[in-house]
Amino acid sequence: MGRRLGGLALLAGSFGLAAFIVVRKPEIEHLIRSVGPFAYPVAIVIFAAVASAPFSVTDALAVMNGVIFGPIRGSLINAIGLVFAAIIGYEINRRATHLFDLGKAIESLPPWVKRFRVGSPMYLLAVRVIPGFGGTVATASAAAFRVPLWVHVWTMCAIAIPICTLLAVFGDRVAYFVHSYELRMSSRAHQFYERHRPHFRFHRRVRQTPQEEKRP
Repeated sequence: MGRRLGGLALLAGSFGLAAFIVVRKPEIEHLIRSVGPFAYPVAIVIFAAVASAPFSVTDALAVMNGVIFGPIRGSLINAIGLVFAAIIGYEINRRATHLFDLGKAIESLPPWVKRFRVGSPMYLLAVRVIPGFGGTVATASAAAFRVPLWVHVWTMCAIAIPICTLLAVFGDRVAYFVHSYELRMSSRAHQFYERHRPHFRFHRRVRQTPQEEKRP
């Protein structure tokens, strides 16, 4: 009973922490930007905490790291965070795998995944390609079938790192284009105002002193 409660607490705590970080993303982004040289380790810890949780979604954080740190450093932070997430997730699932109905989850996998032996590297790679619950099933399977930790780490990173790298690069590019667009719009608005400033001043004077029109 104690083992079951402990495993449930681990899963609930991991999922709750990940959900809190995702919901509070603007505050988390502000925190990372405001801690100076500690931004790198803080971003890695936050990313690892989210990526290690069951049913977690790391897309928003992968993009955020690309926006904050740029495509290269953001991708590196994502990659390091994924390595730590793989280790943390493996250890959590070793203590909580009995809470999953893993057999039912495996039975629900597509036929092309079932061709591979459960727990084999090809199986772990194939399962992680499935969006949504694929990563959770792969981690739970690795823990339940006592797959060596290093196998679990590299199979997870082989799928997740390229995806998070694309998100970091894409996120950085989006932020660049949005910032450039805002600067262009601001510059055009300023030029328009400078070009028509006498007209604006004339109308302001007339609106502010309408009594002048009634004087003889």
